[in-house]
Amino acid sequence: MAKYLISFPSEAFVVSDDELPMIDTDSHAVIEEAKRAGVYVFGGGIDESVAPVLVSADGAVSSRIYPGSRINGGFAVLELPTREAAVEWAAKLAAACRCSQELRVFGFDPAS
Repeated sequence: MAKYLISFPSEAFVVSDDELPMIDTDSHAVIEEAKRAGVYVFGGGIDESVAPVLVSADGAVSSRIYPGSRINGGFAVLELPTREAAVEWAAKLAAACRCSQELRVFGFDPAS
């Protein structure tokens, strides 16, 4: 089985304040379904109020991150048997979050 990252950038999440309670309920229901199915690994959202930093090998910290780097929004990591199953879960999350989801697979690392 492979681990899949299902995510959306914050700029894709364009909803009204009135929709937020239902989106919260619907998205948490999908996550609870994934937990019951035994496929949930972890998930959440990037805290965009905390600026990212770049840490070098000597421990130096810089506010200058890689050019073009952007990680924000919400995500879930699920462990699934097939890409088709990952697409199904991504569609469930897209419906619950009211925005399309990006789907990526993690490369297998036998030491992890």
